[in-house]
Amino acid sequence: MSDITTVPNESAFSTQTFEHAQRVAKMLASSTLIPKEYQGNIQNTMIALEVANRIGASPLMVMQNLYIVHGKPSWSSTFIIGALNSCKRFSPIKFDVKGTTDDLECTAWATELATGERIEGPKVTMKMAKAEGWVDKNGSKWKTMPELMIRYRSAAFFGRLYAPEIMMGMSTMEEVIDIKHSETNTEEHRLSKESERIALMIQDASTLEELKAVEPFIKDSQLDLLTVKKDELKGKK
Repeated sequence: MSDITTVPNESAFSTQTFEHAQRVAKMLASSTLIPKEYQGNIQNTMIALEVANRIGASPLMVMQNLYIVHGKPSWSSTFIIGALNSCKRFSPIKFDVKGTTDDLECTAWATELATGERIEGPKVTMKMAKAEGWVDKNGSKWKTMPELMIRYRSAAFFGRLYAPEIMMGMSTMEEVIDIKHSETNTEEHRLSKESERIALMIQDASTLEELKAVEPFIKDSQLDLLTVKKDELKGKK
């Protein structure tokens, strides 16, 4: 990773360096070579400068690899691997990959330069990917490029465990996309179960009074079922 930092030893937002950082941000934001999220946006550029200063990276490198996905800042996986490889604490990241297709598994590892010890990140498996819902989402790269995705996820786990100061508490872009999908699926599952429960309450109602108690929870898609049940109960009177 480049040794170029924004403001050495000082936060971009400290009183001593804020004006200088603001001038740098204004200059960078006027460039057409930076991503569009930063062009003309001094606020976003200032944040990128602060992140670059914190991890000792080039501001341009940070802006090219820091993405906003579902409202959350996240790193590209290739940036995380590059940052780990150049942080001078570990040997280059290696991957132990075993199995194929559904039995595929991967462990990221490196040698800690200070001790010579081999250190390993948590194992990532395709069974884990399926259980977490990463594979089943539309357009999932886990279906078409499983060996690449499993390495990306292994590297992210390794970085989060052994170099959290590089990750800065952020996930990779691929993780945020997968997690958001899992959250959406969980909510969809909850709504589906709730709809099934209400349908059963309609069907099980034995009086118009019981049916009336259910009405506030009925969805538009269940109005026909409600009408049929009302007619049925009225016919029994």
